[in-house]
Amino acid sequence: MKLIQFLSNIAMPMMILIIVVYGLIERNKVFDTFLDGAKEGVGIVVSIFPTLVGLFVAVGALRSSGVLDMIIHIVTPILDLVKFPSEIMPLALLRPISGSSSIAVATDLMKTFGVDSLFGLMASVIMGSTETTLYTIAVYSSAVGIKKTRFVLWASLLADVVGIIVSVVVCRLLSTSFC
Repeated sequence: MKLIQFLSNIAMPMMILIIVVYGLIERNKVFDTFLDGAKEGVGIVVSIFPTLVGLFVAVGALRSSGVLDMIIHIVTPILDLVKFPSEIMPLALLRPISGSSSIAVATDLMKTFGVDSLFGLMASVIMGSTETTLYTIAVYSSAVGIKKTRFVLWASLLADVVGIIVSVVVCRLLSTSFC
């Protein structure tokens, strides 16, 4: 265990050292190359900043307006028919939109029901098997200037839906077989 901790502590300094040594062997101006990369990074941050602000405002409005609660209230009878827990629905709705909001919802589920509860396990598996789709598409496509993201969006949202459904099914199957 101490070896793994030692290796994880020296991993980043070793990578930096390897990059600098390689740059010196290749006779590259390492610091100038670093500065060029940093300038390009700042440019990317400036170009995607409006997208990020828009996403954060939209998520804040969605959570505070009560629209999320209304959607969950409307779809609860359908969820009950297919045995999808309505307690997981806020996570399922927010996960494709915002990572920080979905982490907050998952943490709240685990505080309320317990980490080892069925809902805690479902939340953990959903967090690991889905992506913050809208955030990722918005940031990466705006960074490289892609305007037409319609097909990527539908395919990604479908993957999120499948990931959420499979997470719930697998957790239900495993919880009944081990209890």
